[in-house]
Amino acid sequence: MKLDRDMALELVKAKLKKERFEHTIRVTDTAVKLAEMYGADVEKAERAAILHDYAKYRNREEMKRWIKSDPRLPKDLLHYHHELWHGPVGAVILEKEAGLDDAEVAGAIACHTTGKANMNVLDKVIFLADYIEPGRKFPGIDEVRGTAKEDLDKACLQAAHNTIFFLMSKGQKVYPDTLHNYNHLINIITHK
Repeated sequence: MKLDRDMALELVKAKLKKERFEHTIRVTDTAVKLAEMYGADVEKAERAAILHDYAKYRNREEMKRWIKSDPRLPKDLLHYHHELWHGPVGAVILEKEAGLDDAEVAGAIACHTTGKANMNVLDKVIFLADYIEPGRKFPGIDEVRGTAKEDLDKACLQAAHNTIFFLMSKGQKVYPDTLHNYNHLINIITHK
């Protein structure tokens, strides 16, 4: 079954708090603009953006069970903050509950919080759209928004850098995919 825009919106609206649904709409608008700018599939970007927080409010124990039982989910997630779980778990749950059958869309949903090495354009669009949507307010966001208008890789690198710096300043662990994302983007940018 192919989830169209209206079906996807109805699906997530039932699962999200009002503020999070509004965030989802802003991420979707941002993702569509970025997809148009950088040549990603606009329909896939729209669908991934709408669905990216589908599992955001799932019970932590339920998400733990998914991580432990589904071979596609990395077990090391359990050793990191539970806020990271909703992307990868959501991608798997969407397949089971909503019939999501698009590996590219699922992949972008899975890595939207952490990023990863070798992200494709769709992955980068969703990662960045979630980070820079207009409702976000934190130090460094305006710089990343400005860069997003010029260079997708550099904007993603700034977002990864800011995230790593923030986590380190709080004495929190950094998920390995976030570090791999940062290192991969550094390599891309230094070889442009």
